[in-house]
Formats: sequence, structure tokens, C-alpha cells
Amino acid sequence: MRNYIVVRRLATQPKLANAPKRKWRSVVGLEVHAQIASTSKLFSGSGTAFGAPLNTGVAYFDASIPGTLPVLNRKCVESGIKTALALGCRVNEVSMFDRKHYFYADLPVSKSNNLPTKALNCCFQNGFQITQQRAALANNGLMTFPVITPGKKVYYKSVNLLQLQLEQDSGKSLHDDYMKRSLVDLNRAGLPLMELVFAPDLETGEEASSLVKELMLILRRLQTCSCKMEEGALRVDANISIHQEGEPFGVRTEVKNIGSVRSISQAISYEINRQLELVADGGVVTNETRNWDAENRRTVAMRDKEVLQDYRFMPEPNLPPLHLNLKPGSRSTKELISVAELSEQIPELPEHTRQRLMEHYKLNAETAIILVNEPVLLEHFVNITKSLAGVPTKVTTNFLINDLLTYCNKLNLDVEDCAISAEALKDVLQALHADEINLQAARQLIQLLHNNPSQSVSQLVADHNLQQICDLSSIEAYCQQAIANQPKAVQQYHKGKSKALFAIVGEVAKLSEQKANMKLVVQCLEKVLKNSNK
Repeated sequence: MRNYIVVRRLATQPKLANAPKRKWRSVVGLEVHAQIASTSKLFSGSGTAFGAPLNTGVAYFDASIPGTLPVLNRKCVESGIKTALALGCRVNEVSMFDRKHYFYADLPVSKSNNLPTKALNCCFQNGFQITQQRAALANNGLMTFPVITPGKKVYYKSVNLLQLQLEQDSGKSLHDDYMKRSLVDLNRAGLPLMELVFAPDLETGEEASSLVKELMLILRRLQTCSCKMEEGALRVDANISIHQEGEPFGVRTEVKNIGSVRSISQAISYEINRQLELVADGGVVTNETRNWDAENRRTVAMRDKEVLQDYRFMPEPNLPPLHLNLKPGSRSTKELISVAELSEQIPELPEHTRQRLMEHYKLNAETAIILVNEPVLLEHFVNITKSLAGVPTKVTTNFLINDLLTYCNKLNLDVEDCAISAEALKDVLQALHADEINLQAARQLIQLLHNNPSQSVSQLVADHNLQQICDLSSIEAYCQQAIANQPKAVQQYHKGKSKALFAIVGEVAKLSEQKANMKLVVQCLEKVLKNSNK
């Protein structure tokens, strides 16, 4: 039985020149903005559907029309509380909303609720964002997660979650290079966000990408965020610095526009090495914001941050403090949300699932981690083990991880986008376990089923002549021919070099076009070679 594991690619390390050989440490802190899964915005009733026509999901409040007031979305608050509880945070009994002022072209705001309604363009100046700066929804969380680095042993890392706060998103600027103008789409303005501020407890890009992967698994279990990074539902900013051991943290840079889990590791690894090379050449790291260029796989300077920006935080006058009921055993009312009641709704979290898999199915830690990190694989595993009790779990996990996942990786395809149905996978494993096909044929069937999802496994086996050869007379004929074709290997085997048998077995596989039952082939060869040596 194969004893290796193929892990899902999280990143590819960029190749750079040698870093200085002094003992340097890298420090990484993440800020994650997760869009709350809600059908309406944080302070208005506008829809949140992705891809809606431009400026069709905009209420008067979203455009900051004078006289409009925010109304806090209860579901968003509940989602924030569930997320905070799942991440081990202390949920605060009272939290408050603040205005964060800064100029941003697509952040609308009315100058005064006493002003008469004018053209919309009067609202697109000197805006503010409603957030939670002074008293957040929750604080002091802790995440422990597995770190997967290709070629290295899996280990666990813990990181502190400093703050989880609710805030509204800004709009989106659309730049028309041909017409040389910029337009604004306010569909995104006011979308509900959770901002998660993590302590700088990470050291590498792999740790950062593993943290985000675990966070995505948790948020999806909670159904509080879709985590579709391609839609902007999860956005990650990384703060990166280097310093020598025993010295204070160095000057940090912030990397933005990281659009995938793989890019998180790539961007951070590149920036760490860039700073190390800069210091090695006598340069100085500057406090700046950099953009991740995924195409060229490098960070690019956007703007410096030497001047500390004054956001002029002030209490939001139109929203009262948010009060929660923290009493054990309490129930929610129309006026007050019970944290204890929401805690009862927390589902099984990823780490609990890993422990259950190891205890119930006797899986090793690496296998359990990979299955949980790929929810579709986990679903396939559970379904197969329930319906095919006779198939050993080792056979199932090897097939799903080493064969199906490897095939998807080669195509740069997510497992959930693979066209193979759960029923088809069960049929392949059942045929493999019954010796109707061999492992080579099972691997071919993965490709055939992905390209022909409507055809059955039995039909594909017949059409492509994938049946395993188990007829003893046929196998003996192949063995005799292989022995004749490999006289040197036969001679070495008779001299006591047992590994020479593999060359003869390989010859049988070649003659039978990978269809012979290798277990029967080995038995037949040992018998024939033993008799021929008498």
C-alpha cells in the first residue's frame, strides 16, 4: 500500500538571490475583511447580490442622501457574534460605532443632514466609514491551526486575534482608460464586513496562508461568509517586517491586493526576501504600502506611509451603543441578542472534525488535515465509507488524496469544480476493491469521468478495455514472455538479488498494457522462477 501523501498546493516559493546569512527573523500580521453573508447591507435594506447591474443595489442611505439614517442589521450582528465565539473571542457586552474619516472617491457621505437634497455628486467628498474603533464587538481571540508546507512535516501554530469589529464597505471605482475618466459603482457601498485584526505572531508566508485557509473553513462552517475571494468576499492585507533576534521589530510594509490563498504565501515570501536583500545591500526598509502583482509574482510600491494619517475618529451620532445579553442560559428578545443562545448554534469546527476522523477512522494526522482542508474530499470520504463498508479506509483516502486530488492539481482545478460525481467515485473504488480494475485503470477512469461525466464507470471500463486481467493462464503466458525478455534480471534474481524481480514485473506490466493483476503476477513469477532454478 502506498504510504505517501500529496498535499493541496498552497503556494510556490519565488526564487530570489541569497538573503544575508545573519540571524534575521520575519514578522507577519494579517488584517482580514470578511463580507458577512447577508441578503441586505449593514445599515440599509439594499441587496448584496454579487454581479448586480451597476448602481442598482443602492439605497438612499448608501448614497448618503441628506436626511437618511442607518439601521443596524440584526443578522449581521448575530453573524459577527457567532464568528467571535468560534474564534475564542471575548464578546463585549457593549460595543460602539465610530466614524473613520478619510478622502476616498467611492466613499459617499452627506455633508449635513440639514442640507437640502442636491445632485448625487455633492455626496462624493470627504467621506467617512462607519466602523468600530474604540469598543469593538469582540476582542482577545485565539486561533490554532495546522501549517502545511510542501515537503515538510505538518505542525500547529497559534495566533492571537486582537479584535473583531463590524464595519461597512466602500464603493468601487471603475477607471475608463479610453475615455480617461473614473466612474463609481455604489453597489458595494455599505456591504457588511467583519474586520479581523490578528497579532503579528506569524513568521512565514506558509503560516499566513494556512491561517487564512483555516479561517475560511470556519467561516463556511458557520455560514457567516462565502469566502469567495474572487468576488471580494474575503480580502487579506499583510503587514511584514524583519528584525535581528533580540532587537525590536523593524519597519513594516503593508501588502494589498492579495487575491487567493496561494498568493498570500507567495506575496509574503517575496516581500520577506525583498526586505532581506534590501538590508543585505545596505538599504533601508521604508514604511509603505505595496501591491501584489500576481502575474509577475512580485510586490510593487503603491504609496509611502511616512506621514501618519489622521482619521479623525469620532462617535457615530446616529447609532446608539450596541448592548448584548451575556448571561448564561438567556434567550434573545426583540430588543436584545443573547450570546448564550447563539453559542448553542455553533457547528462542529474543523479541528474537532480532524480529531473525530483520527479517532473514529484511525486516520493519521496528515490525512485528516488534508481531508478537512478540502471539504469536497471530506464529503466524498464520508459517503464512500458509509456505502462501501468493505473497502478499507486506507484505500479510500489514498485514492481520494493521491489520485483524485493529484489529478485536480495537475489541471489547476479546485476539487469542487471537478465534474466527477460521488456515485462515480464509489463505483471506481468498488471495482478497484473487487479486482475488476487495477490502480492504473482507476487513474485513467478519473480523467475519463471528468471528460465524460454522463457515462457510467462500467461503460467506460468496457469501451476502453480497462478490465484487469486475472485469468491465471493469461498471466502465466505474460510471465513466461517477460522472463524471456529479461534474461539479465532473471540471472540476478537467481543469484539472490530479490529486487531484480521488479524489472520482470515491469516487463509483464508493459506486455499487458498495465492490465495484469500485479499480485497474481508476483506470485506466478516467484513460482516459475523457483521451478526454473531447480
